Amino acid sequence: MDTASEHGPGTAVFEEAPAGTFVGLDIGGTKTRGIKVVDGRLEADLEVGSANVQNVTRQTAAANLAELFGRLAAGEAHHVYAGSGGIDTAADAEALASLIRPHVPKARVSVVHDSRLLLAAGRARTGVAVIAGTGSAAWGVNEAGEEARAGGWGYLLGDEGSGYWLGREAVRYSLHRMNLGLEPDELTRALLASTGLAEPGQLIAHFHSPETDRRYWAQRSRAVTDAADAGHAGARFLVAQAGGDLARMAAQVAEQLGLAGPVILGSGLGMHVALLQEAFRAGLAERGLEDVRILDRDPIFGTVELAARD
Repeated sequence: MDTASEHGPGTAVFEEAPAGTFVGLDIGGTKTRGIKVVDGRLEADLEVGSANVQNVTRQTAAANLAELFGRLAAGEAHHVYAGSGGIDTAADAEALASLIRPHVPKARVSVVHDSRLLLAAGRARTGVAVIAGTGSAAWGVNEAGEEARAGGWGYLLGDEGSGYWLGREAVRYSLHRMNLGLEPDELTRALLASTGLAEPGQLIAHFHSPETDRRYWAQRSRAVTDAADAGHAGARFLVAQAGGDLARMAAQVAEQLGLAGPVILGSGLGMHVALLQEAFRAGLAERGLEDVRILDRDPIFGTVELAARD
């Protein structure tokens, strides 16, 4: 179980927020972030390890939630709104809600797919939200309330454009060069340094080891984005492909719903990697979608917007 870290509540005040004590959760593949808002004022903002049962065991998820709620001191909360990856059915939502309820016995617990947080955090009621973090997904809703989604199937079936995808592709790139008899280049050396390995051949066993999970390889994406920023052609190609794949998913959703935008890109890679953003914008422009926005605040604050509308 990861140790909780604090963001610091500051003096944030929400114009629209549920009355009383509210808890918002953003549950990703690597971490769980929780906020406590009391009468519209942010009182606590904490992180613990992931509570996403697609990425950790149910026991670990329960332990991380127990730590988070203990630190938030939110047992009297009236409403908890949680966004998480892997919420594909009502049964998925109920399974997560059942882990949350013991900590907030008086609260109404709402659970949605985490892509919905992005749209709300982007101050939009309709449009397409694209997650580019440990995993990837696109989700949208139009004025008629119709919804559509692309991707979000998990790393074994997709997650193109995600941190995991970039980490895996860096491994494949390095192994391909090894098979060609080429010496490790800047990208491979950075990848080896981040894994503590001596030579590319060791990547095979390391990748398949139970000690290196989806989160581990998603964290290796930093080696790719740093190499891309330094001008490495192969790394730049991979990051651009990631942006293009995310654009394809967003365009699929927009077409299904008859939307011209906005398309909001968020999560770790989406909010912080400029080259990926450029490729994402270019891919959408080719498809006639020009209203593209990079999320300018963390997705968790979308929980407050959604709960206020609920």
